Amino acid sequence: MACFLVTAAEAAVVKAVEKVEEKKEQSVKDSGEMTVKSTIPWSRKLRWLSWMLWGGVVLLAFEHIWHGEVVPWFPFLTAMASQSDTAEMLHEMATVGVSMAVLITLVWVGMCIVADVIVRRPEAKTDSDIM
Repeated sequence: MACFLVTAAEAAVVKAVEKVEEKKEQSVKDSGEMTVKSTIPWSRKLRWLSWMLWGGVVLLAFEHIWHGEVVPWFPFLTAMASQSDTAEMLHEMATVGVSMAVLITLVWVGMCIVADVIVRRPEAKTDSDIM
C-alpha cells in the first residue's frame, strides 16, 4: 500500500548525504590536498544507491497507482480511509518497506565491495610482459 514511502525516505536521506559528500570532496580537490588514489569516490557510490532507491520508488509508486492504492485526491493513499486500513498500511511499511530498503542497501554494499576489488586489482599481465 505505501511500502515505497520507506524507500523514498531513505532515498531522500541518501541524496542529502551525497550532496554533502560531493561538496566535501570538491573542497578537498580545490585545496590541493587530494592524493592520487585509484578509488571510486564515496559520493559516486552514494549516487549509485540513490539511483537504485529512486528507481525502486518510481516502479513501486507506478504499481500502486496502477492498482488504485494511490489516488490523486486527499489523503492520496486509499489505506488511510479507515483506522484498520491505516494500521495494516503501517504494518506493511514496517515489514515489507523496511525489508525492501534493507535489501537494496545490501545489494549496493555488495556492488561497492566488488567495484573496490576491481579498481584495486593489479593490471593483468599481457603476453609481451611474460616473454
